[in-house]
Amino acid sequence: MYSVVAESEGRIVGSNFLWEDAAIAGIGPLTIAPDIQNSALGRRLMEDVLACARRKRFAGVRLVQAAYHNRSLALYAKLGFDIREPLANLQGPALRLDIPGHTVRSAQAEDENACNRLCQNVHGHDRGQELRQAIQQGTATIVEHAGRITGYATLIGFFGHAVGESNEDLKALIGAAEAFAGPGFLLPTRNGELFRWCLQHGLRVVQPMTLMSFGLYTQPSGTFLPSILF
Repeated sequence: MYSVVAESEGRIVGSNFLWEDAAIAGIGPLTIAPDIQNSALGRRLMEDVLACARRKRFAGVRLVQAAYHNRSLALYAKLGFDIREPLANLQGPALRLDIPGHTVRSAQAEDENACNRLCQNVHGHDRGQELRQAIQQGTATIVEHAGRITGYATLIGFFGHAVGESNEDLKALIGAAEAFAGPGFLLPTRNGELFRWCLQHGLRVVQPMTLMSFGLYTQPSGTFLPSILF
């Protein structure tokens, strides 16, 4: 991870981070002290991490933006980011339900290759380092259908991502989660069928958010839940 801070009069007034775990880098969180806002500091911190991403030749850079924050949306667009997916941050009690024909279990080290192939098929790249860390921490789960792995999640929560061949795979992973970590998980609202299913099962929208990208972006060919990074 690359990190940068801004100082003013001997105190830290801002920070930003570049997460370097995959072929695609993630940005955030970008933080600015309340009394320093509207001073172009956010732009300078963003330009710094983007320069780092260029030096390290990442194929693309992505972030998740809080949709209510009009200034950050304008800033990221000016810096060259494109809007890719409207997201809903969802939270609520654990659903504790099963999807027929879909079995969820903890992911093991021997599942890594199959999960990475699945992510590659959906996104055009894998997130193997994040997956490995989640397996080591015991948070990763997989779903099996017809005798093979058809989806996985590093965590159903703010800092986790998930991919699946179908909505049924993600329903199984969401339904099996013991809790939705942190502020909840992120779901692309263009996936109307899965979004409605979550709402019909008692989950609530905490806030709208936006997935944005700079550089390489491959339209997903399956279903997915992004993390707060991408």
